[in-house]
Amino acid sequence: MPVISIADAERYASTALRMVGFAQKAADSTARALVLAESQGISSHGLTRISQYISHLKNDRINPQAEPLVIKRNHACVVVDAQAGLAFPACDLAIDEGMHLARKFGISFSAVVRSHHAGVMADHLRRPVEAGLVGLGFSNAPAVMPTAAGRHPVFGTNPIAAAFPRRAAAPLLIDLSLSEVTRGTLVSAAKSGKQIPLGWAVDSNGSPTTDPQAALQGSMLAIGATTSGKGAMLAMMIELMASALIGTNFSFEASSFFVDSGNVPQLGHSFILIDPAALAGNDLYFDRLELFIAELLNDDDVRLPGARRETRLQKATSEGIEVHEDVLKMLQSLSSVSNSAEKTQG
Repeated sequence: MPVISIADAERYASTALRMVGFAQKAADSTARALVLAESQGISSHGLTRISQYISHLKNDRINPQAEPLVIKRNHACVVVDAQAGLAFPACDLAIDEGMHLARKFGISFSAVVRSHHAGVMADHLRRPVEAGLVGLGFSNAPAVMPTAAGRHPVFGTNPIAAAFPRRAAAPLLIDLSLSEVTRGTLVSAAKSGKQIPLGWAVDSNGSPTTDPQAALQGSMLAIGATTSGKGAMLAMMIELMASALIGTNFSFEASSFFVDSGNVPQLGHSFILIDPAALAGNDLYFDRLELFIAELLNDDDVRLPGARRETRLQKATSEGIEVHEDVLKMLQSLSSVSNSAEKTQG
């Protein structure tokens, strides 16, 4: 695959989004987020999403000129309305507000309502953790998973993330969705004609299946679904934290991201930021955390959460990122249109 620099990837991505009608601020914020995901090897949340966002714009599922704004403040809590636009500029605003409030009150809760695809949740926590704050992030997504013993989808993959700053090392970044596997894994299995293990999904009748095509027509399963309902209960907790608590759509009210036509998702994201200085104090917090990490690393094969992503990011920063040829052609084509327009105006 072609390799391009992070700067070029961001420029191409921002230009592509702007040329189809997205506002400059939204295009820039989204480009940074997608390229950051791509740089960590998380291509499912990377540049391939641009074609999805463009399709949603064309089908009136997203407001390209949305300007997120704060609609409520109450002590350490703040609510940001994404105005049915891209999630990333709204999350940027929510994090800005949350960092200020966490420094003031020791803790903050910032919410984003009426939003879209949130991308990699842990990446929203990078700025707070670099500033020495502990961060938690939650989001719902279009429904793909049933509740325990249920048959129809009510929860999204509902990602959860946490970030813990360290004294003199890369932060701990924990990021996971609550489905047993990603939808992309099912799509890949379907394309290759391979069966999937039992426990990954059920068909449209709610019966366990090893057929990925039937799984795509049915529901994905939460982690641990075959042995307990714990994953589904975690998904429920996140669902309520990212919807009912902040006043936006439930997962089952949002059309899939993976179809062109559908409704405006109006999903929710929640962020809790905590200042260690308000609790243990920074010195004691860092001392205790490093003691804990040292204990983890007493076993030779242990890898800290987020370490693999950081390694990939460092490599991408110095060597560039691989981009699928079709995606790069699309980005370059839109960039060429932009260049032509600028020359004509000149």
